[in-house]
Amino acid sequence: DERRIHAVAPKFEGWIERLHVNTTGQAVGRGQPLFEVYSPELVSAQREYQVAARGVAHLAGAAPDAVASMRQVAEASLMRLRNWDVSEEQIRALADGGEPRRTLTYRAPAGGVVLEKKAVAGMRFMPGEALYQIADVSSVWVLADVFERDIAALKVGQAVTVTIDAYPGKPFEGKLGYLYPTLNAQTRTVPVRVELANPGGLLRPAMYANITVKVGAGGAAAQVLAVPISAVIDSGKEQRVLVQKAEGRFEPRAVKLGLRSDDYVEVREGVQEGELVVVAANFLIDSESNLK
Repeated sequence: DERRIHAVAPKFEGWIERLHVNTTGQAVGRGQPLFEVYSPELVSAQREYQVAARGVAHLAGAAPDAVASMRQVAEASLMRLRNWDVSEEQIRALADGGEPRRTLTYRAPAGGVVLEKKAVAGMRFMPGEALYQIADVSSVWVLADVFERDIAALKVGQAVTVTIDAYPGKPFEGKLGYLYPTLNAQTRTVPVRVELANPGGLLRPAMYANITVKVGAGGAAAQVLAVPISAVIDSGKEQRVLVQKAEGRFEPRAVKLGLRSDDYVEVREGVQEGELVVVAANFLIDSESNLK
């Protein structure tokens, strides 16, 4: 789920002194320590805030302008520390007179698993460099390709059953979350997104899956008139079937088709229930009809 991916990228230059999470794929909790960093800028900013905070306290009885000026310096220093993701606990310790810490502990912004780890003990990093990528995989996406002819039957919110090759006989239930507005010109398919809960982390990124979407009225199976797919002759301009009128006599009928399954296709107009249609050698009959 792209919305559950978090990058850990410090906003200052520094060096990694110690790693708490040092393997890709490791599970982490929100707020768990990831690594400790040293930065001269960070130490200087802490001392600046500490001096400004003490100055505000010492100038309590001084002129209002002097107090306001020192308070502005303290607030600017405080904002600088917060912008660098220094914890409130560490800031309070500085305000209470504690000594500036040489290192800063970086914590996980969210729970999940480590997808990517570039951090190495002792390395130098630059501002904005992504050292970790953490993803919450408690909910995942299944991206499926749906044929162009079937896309009209899909709607957001429909129930979807997902089967995974790794777990035969164990279906997973999800919902259709999004229909992408683009079409793949080579495959004539439209990508769709299924949102799926992932309890226990059984589903892993890049697995192959098959999806079954329940379409029709209310997502339930409906009784419709259908013919075998082999009965349909598609000329490109229209679809027709051959209906038996009498022994050895057939009539071509133009039909309007609906939903398809693996073996049958819905017929909305053109034939009636109980009529016999040709399902084999129909192209030979059609060709002979056109010749005569």
